[in-house]
Amino acid sequence: MDKLIIEPNPHIRSNNTTTQIMLNVIIATVPAMIVSIIIFGARAAMMISVCIGSCVLFEYLFRKIFKKSRTVGDLSAVVTGILLAFNLPVALPFYMAVIGCFVAIVIVKEMFGGVGQNFANPAIVGRIVLMLSFPAQMSNYAAPFYYKNNYDVVTGATPLAAESPEQMPNMFDLFFGAHGGSLGETCSFALLLGFIYLLIMRIILPVTPLIFVGTVAVFTMFFSGGDFDAVCFSLLTGGLLLGAIFMATDYTTNPMTMRGKMIFAFGCGLISVIIRQFAGMPEGVAFSILTMNILTPFIDKVTRPKPFGVKITKKEE
Repeated sequence: MDKLIIEPNPHIRSNNTTTQIMLNVIIATVPAMIVSIIIFGARAAMMISVCIGSCVLFEYLFRKIFKKSRTVGDLSAVVTGILLAFNLPVALPFYMAVIGCFVAIVIVKEMFGGVGQNFANPAIVGRIVLMLSFPAQMSNYAAPFYYKNNYDVVTGATPLAAESPEQMPNMFDLFFGAHGGSLGETCSFALLLGFIYLLIMRIILPVTPLIFVGTVAVFTMFFSGGDFDAVCFSLLTGGLLLGAIFMATDYTTNPMTMRGKMIFAFGCGLISVIIRQFAGMPEGVAFSILTMNILTPFIDKVTRPKPFGVKITKKEE
């Protein structure tokens, strides 16, 4: 008679490699990348290139200096560069973007052991450090379709900072990106195309983005007194979709259990709305994701399922 063998997880293994996963993420960002270049001009392409190049170079140099195995081939640094560029305004000086890349790759990623061991999403931390260090430059958004050259742009506020209804773009412009903002956050249509691709390729699960966005929608509806336009406005602006689709779903900084992912996404949405409603800044997606990244180990601990066949005994006092 065959014996029933009980082994620890994982029980299901995938043939996907880190490189394959990162390549699919890069492909998913292509629509937003193309739209950002169309809207903001050639400098958008330059900003993306600078961030990608800086992230790859910093990772290569760090691992070479400390005599670690080379990992630039796994494309994770490329993904970090793209996502960080998506979180930056096109008019930001390039040297500031390079500083953000250094923080993301060297401090957040490599100093904690490299890919798979970072405590927070590197691009998120890079954006927050730049926001706190260079607030004026990070809020200097180029108005769409008015790009002239590398040093002469017409600037405007992100829609979340609009002070009157007359300053707010219509829903069509919000959906297709005809408004001010960071490179990758303006076109909701392009981001949703990337989301669909990631779902088809089974790179991410829909639970985190849907609960994240749904939580923002519900609480915005509550605070706005049932204003449907306010809900749509909150969902299509401020990098919500960018954060929910591409950064809150990061494998390393996202809880492992399904229940944990739901708690994580709900927390991201709730904190985002609280910051938008009560804090002194119009946007809170980056801070909400970072906060929940820090809480991820605790969420994993409290939502960890009981192993099959294992009897958990309480510790003696």
